[in-house]
Amino acid sequence: MLPRDPIILLSYVNTKLRDRDASLALFCEEEGADESALCAALAEVGYEYNPNTNQFV
Repeated sequence: MLPRDPIILLSYVNTKLRDRDASLALFCEEEGADESALCAALAEVGYEYNPNTNQFV
């Protein structure tokens, strides 16, 4: 289960993207998460996924 707090979620996702997953799609597959819902949740706190750096910035 993914963290509900958006800042903790950001930290969790970026850590997994850095350490384990080569892409957001792979992260979502591994976690059973909805990619668009995840992006929307992080967009609410001003972050968007950058595929070039494989992180939310």
